[in-house]
Amino acid sequence: MDVKINIGDPKTKKCVQKEIKDTNVFLGKKLGEKIEGDSFGFAGYEFEITGGSDDSGFPMRRDVEGIGRKRILAVSGIGMKKSANGVRQRKTMAGNTVHEKTSQINMKVIKAGKEPLFEEKAEEKPAEEEAKKE
Repeated sequence: MDVKINIGDPKTKKCVQKEIKDTNVFLGKKLGEKIEGDSFGFAGYEFEITGGSDDSGFPMRRDVEGIGRKRILAVSGIGMKKSANGVRQRKTMAGNTVHEKTSQINMKVIKAGKEPLFEEKAEEKPAEEEAKKE
């Protein structure tokens, strides 16, 4: 199963999305663990897993142990909208461990490699503008 990874770089404040076919690298990893980029195509990089979601869209939460979904009584944090003081809601959250049904993983860069993570976009003029000038 393909997994989408979102990689954020705190230094440049940019994010890049990639799709990875081989998910065995991530299986069993928990939120907050560090992972080497060499194992999935980012030589020299080191990443920290910060979040994600499962195949149904439920967010992974650090304080929910395991791989399944659990209904927790939450006050604030991931997956919660602040409505009023003291209000608690029972919400379904995914566990903090990456498993087969995880569809998205969010990571941040801890150590950068030699090659740039983000490609600079060259500003191209549309063909219509060039035709009007001639």
